[in-house]
Amino acid sequence: QVHLVESGGGLVQAGDSLRLSCAASGRTVGFYAVGWFRQAPGKEREFVAAINWSGRSTDYADSMKGRFTISRDNARNTTVYLEMNSLKPEDTAVYYCATRRNVAIVTEGAEYEFWGQGTQVTVSS
Repeated sequence: QVHLVESGGGLVQAGDSLRLSCAASGRTVGFYAVGWFRQAPGKEREFVAAINWSGRSTDYADSMKGRFTISRDNARNTTVYLEMNSLKPEDTAVYYCATRRNVAIVTEGAEYEFWGQGTQVTVSS
């Protein structure tokens, strides 16, 4: 079984930065791709970024390219990070990490099997 726990959310001002963390546990989770998604109130869940098992391949939603960076550390316990810079009020959402029992990354949320509980990010103007 895979367990994901997000942390690092909070209230920041526009232009600030935040780093979200996703701590993943599970015997073979180091071999799985991980994605970040977000959901704002009244909106559908949207893809943010994803990273393959090794960290050598990443993908981003167009609106996040250049501002967000996804990375992972498989050294001991798998942790996936989302560095968010130049935050905007429209980045306000609950951010979720998710993983799937596959090494490759995908952008469709329905392809992910395991989800964390989410962490709230609020960006004030």
